[in-house]
Parts: sequence; structure tokens; C-alpha cells
Amino acid sequence: MSEILALNGSYRSGGVTDQVVETMTGVLRDAGVSVETILLREYPLEFCLNCRHCTRQPGAAPGRCVLDDAMGDLLGRIESSRGYILASPTNFGGVTALFKRFMERLIVYAYWPREMSAPRYRKAGAVKKKAVLVSSCAAPAILGRFSFHTRQELKAAAKTIGAVPVGTIFTGLVGGDPHPELSKRVKARAGRLAAKLV
Repeated sequence: MSEILALNGSYRSGGVTDQVVETMTGVLRDAGVSVETILLREYPLEFCLNCRHCTRQPGAAPGRCVLDDAMGDLLGRIESSRGYILASPTNFGGVTALFKRFMERLIVYAYWPREMSAPRYRKAGAVKKKAVLVSSCAAPAILGRFSFHTRQELKAAAKTIGAVPVGTIFTGLVGGDPHPELSKRVKARAGRLAAKLV
């Protein structure tokens, strides 16, 4: 299993989010760190049924889902990794539907029997792992970072799997070019953030 797991919720191959993730994973590999990237657009995940079967199972391990798909394997990868890159462009003010579907399946990390009014995170008392959050939007980066929900949703995903964000990269004004290329400044920032995961 990899040391760092990158979970990329971008729809578009070669877009800004892909390029930032690739820059970061390249820096990590150059530092001798094993990295795996999961492109959620190619990963066979079903939608959560909201049956809450998984939330009624006690213990620190993720609950077992009734769906028999790739999420079981993905949970194994999440559990065995020591750090994460969580990435999604901004669509309609938040993470993409691909990333949202993945997030909803993270309900297995909640212990929430019907008699409890709120869930308890299974990873709440665990030693925290590190995560870097990656996003982009067509608006200026400062607006995207603070006006949209993307960063908060990525943070929620990190918290759920037992990780603490150690940095965020939010690239703005990406909507005007159908074939964007990362600036040297963005690449340098991506490299610095990747180093925080080493």
C-alpha cells in the first residue's frame, strides 16, 4: 500500500486539479515516498443508500457497507495510508458530484445508532494523519476560497478519515482557458505543500 493516497474528484483529465495533484505526487515520488492516485471519475463507486447499516456497528474500524463495490478496497487504502491529498474542483459552489458521492460513502467512519442524536467519529481519538486540500474555480482564488463550500467539504472529508489539513492550494481564474497550464508560482506552492506530507 502507498504512504500517501491522492483522491482526485476532477471530471476533466489534464485540467488544473489534475496538474496540481500530479505536481505534488511527482515531488513526493522524487523524495522517495510511495504515492497512489485514485481518479474518482474512473473508480466504480455506487451511491450511498442512506440505510445506516454501517453506522450501527460499534468499534474504531469503519463499518461494513451493504454495497459490494470498490469502496471496501478503497477503505483499505485509506486506512493503510499515512497521509492524503484530497482534491476537487469547485462545481456549483462546492465539491464535484464525484467527490460528494465518495464523501457520502465515508459515513462508515461514523458510529451512529438510532438512539443517538448525533454521530461519533470513529477516528476522533486516533493519531491524526496529514492531508493537503486541493481545489480550483473559475472565480478569483480569494473568492473561491472563502465564498464557496469546497474547502469546508474537503476539510470535512479529512476530519472524517482522521486527518488534519496541513495546507490548502486553491487555484482561481481557471475557466477561461480550455487547456490551462500551471504557473511557476502554483507549481512551487504545490511542491511546498507536498513536502509537508513527507
